[in-house]
Amino acid sequence: MTETTKDTLARYLTAARDALTWKLEGLSDYDVRRPMTPTGTNLLGLVKHAAVVQAGYLGDCMGRPFPDPPACFGPDAGDNDDMWALPDETRADIEALWTRSCAHADATIAALPIDAEGYVPWWPAERNPVTLGLVIVHLQYDLARHAGHADIVRELIDGSVGLRADNRNLPPGDAAWWTAYVERLEATAQRSRG
Repeated sequence: MTETTKDTLARYLTAARDALTWKLEGLSDYDVRRPMTPTGTNLLGLVKHAAVVQAGYLGDCMGRPFPDPPACFGPDAGDNDDMWALPDETRADIEALWTRSCAHADATIAALPIDAEGYVPWWPAERNPVTLGLVIVHLQYDLARHAGHADIVRELIDGSVGLRADNRNLPPGDAAWWTAYVERLEATAQRSRG
């Protein structure tokens, strides 16, 4: 059976989800929560944000409201409340939200044709209405971007890198090879200073 365009889009969306989710595996609650950049980027916050964004685009925007949305989804949310696990939220809470968001999104994708119309209220009028296909492409782009953030954050935490648990997607160098490689990059960057 030939894969449909909708199936292909859903498969790539799932791959981006899996890449993001995998970056939490094996880390302590502290490590998944701790801010690793000057703007506070953290792994659990990336998953929470992705869950909320996915619930919005493949929920309300497609006429299928997400049931029991978290407080960070509503009008009373504080700035960036979707980008970190609040003090009263556990890792299990965020992971459950992610699971529910993925299931709801998958149900929307299954229920609607690829050309089903939706409306994204935060987009300008000239970009609306949208189709399910466009929403999936936009969401996959957003999730892939955040999976990339998670790649870097995870590497900063414990040096773990790779596309998936079974695919590092990097040259097979050992620690000495990587040290020499980074030194070569730094030397080249230094020469560019002029």
